[in-house]
Amino acid sequence: MNHVEKESFLKGFSLFFISLSILVGFILFIEYEKDVHTLESNILNEMKLCSFDLKCKKYDIEFENKQKHLVYTLYKNDKELFSYYTIPNVEKYNLKIAYKNDLYLQDLKNLQIKRLQYFLFALIIIILLSVLFSFYTLSPLRRALSLTNEFIKDILHDLNTPISSLLINVKTLEKSEKNYKKIVRIEQSINTIVSLQKNFKTYIKNSSVEKEEFDLKEIVEYKVEYLQGLYPHINFIVEISPLKLYTNLAAIERIIENLLTNGAKYNKANGFVSVKYEDNKLIIQDSGKGIKNPEKIFDRFYKEHQRGLGIGLHIVKKLCQDLGVPITLKSKIDEGSTFILDIYSLTLR
Repeated sequence: MNHVEKESFLKGFSLFFISLSILVGFILFIEYEKDVHTLESNILNEMKLCSFDLKCKKYDIEFENKQKHLVYTLYKNDKELFSYYTIPNVEKYNLKIAYKNDLYLQDLKNLQIKRLQYFLFALIIIILLSVLFSFYTLSPLRRALSLTNEFIKDILHDLNTPISSLLINVKTLEKSEKNYKKIVRIEQSINTIVSLQKNFKTYIKNSSVEKEEFDLKEIVEYKVEYLQGLYPHINFIVEISPLKLYTNLAAIERIIENLLTNGAKYNKANGFVSVKYEDNKLIIQDSGKGIKNPEKIFDRFYKEHQRGLGIGLHIVKKLCQDLGVPITLKSKIDEGSTFILDIYSLTLR
């Protein structure tokens, strides 16, 4: 189950589970209120029976002067539940039958325990139903994702041959002074297509678990050298000392290339993209246009410009999650953006 499927499953499960739990809790609360009413009715009925023969051990019996209380009615206070009854041939006094509050609270506690047991049993059933419901609603999404991935795989497979052919043929062209710039632009365009192809491959792959040791500085310098040819008007600044990492190389390359490409693509004329390492964090900063909605920028297919497909930064976020690398973003409109990756867990110490 990939990240999207997990998110969909958890959302479906949470919605179904919370909704049913609230509904069942509300029903059981109503039933509890009915139980309390039934309990008090039974107490009053027992008091009425007690008023005839006075044979009732759990009730206290007293005689009080007649007051303005209604007879055959249940009253409550902090000490007891009680009711008044007339005494035949006696006008001055009423019979008072009381039920101690401690006994009443114990009865309520028993009712609460009973309803709580019902609720816990209902929760177990709700959890099972929520899991089944979530898997059932997830199946169309999984089929759609599977079809999409297969479609992308077919396209990527079909692109391999023409891209390879283009690269081979371009390398055979003679770079004279007249056509040098054209050939370089063609090479850069082909490399851009190759980069896009790699993004699509990463998009449909599950997270890779293969790890190897490599130097972060070498990877950054290699990517900067490649991008400098594509964006000659951007000043790339690298401030990284040799640093050994032990993680998935392809994932790190994709993260760095996508962040550097975005920083250069949406930059100002004669702007800069800097890469530095400090306090166990890889910091990639640009002087670009800034991001209007930083909270959405990692969402799949979200983009703030016409250019691009909106998957580059989503792939960055996905790969960071797979590698266990926290990533944060700081951005201001017309001032630029800064991506901060905490790669401490990947460094060899």
